Amino acid sequence: MPDFVRYIALGDSVSIDLYPALDAGQIDVAVALERATTAGSVARIGAASLLYQNSEELWPDELGNDLISRYPGIEANIAAEDGATIGDVFGEQLTQVDDTEEPVLITLTVGGNDLLSAYGNRPKKTLLEKIERDIAEAYDFLVDHLRGRFPNGTLIVNTIYDPSDRSGKIPGVYDEIGPLPLEILDRMNDHIRALAIGTPRVLLADLYALFLGHGVSVAETERWYWRRSLIEPNAQGANQIRKLWLEVLDQYEVTQ
Repeated sequence: MPDFVRYIALGDSVSIDLYPALDAGQIDVAVALERATTAGSVARIGAASLLYQNSEELWPDELGNDLISRYPGIEANIAAEDGATIGDVFGEQLTQVDDTEEPVLITLTVGGNDLLSAYGNRPKKTLLEKIERDIAEAYDFLVDHLRGRFPNGTLIVNTIYDPSDRSGKIPGVYDEIGPLPLEILDRMNDHIRALAIGTPRVLLADLYALFLGHGVSVAETERWYWRRSLIEPNAQGANQIRKLWLEVLDQYEVTQ
């Protein structure tokens, strides 16, 4: 494995601190009211933050299960943002990150908001399928772009989880439209899996498989999603994502 000097987190709310901190109650009241992280302090307990440095207070059993323990001196640039799409990663997040030929680790959690946004516009099936193909092409372009900007980087891509647990119904998400088109989600996830298998230095974290059965099909206490918005990870969900990312790195190390 390369000796990573920097960790870069790109993508959407799957990676950020806000919702896990809201779930754990480790957040300023102003932030909770405004849902804006600039309004006060937020505990660094999202998936990307935990990957970089464990919270000993919240997860004492994960002591040392983080990047700073494995790669002393590694820096972090957590650019992921709430509600981000593929276009946001290009237009906003990558402007915060300098190109480098040094070995860096990148996690990318994106695509879910693109799919939800497309479905929310209620397009006809043929148009929705075209949009799906456009999203897949944009995803590929983003991965190629990242590999070009970070030629010695290692990228972990992530499938998109399904809070509906195959029911197609997520309370509070397009309730008036009807079941979500899971076949679109399935094809996008298959595309991400195939991309990871066929691309050097691109690793797969299958969040879809990991989270299946921890959504609406189980009691609230067993869910890995925030109770007030079931498309966001809660504190346990963020921890599980962090653990999966480290397992992916461990498996990659064995094959090198």
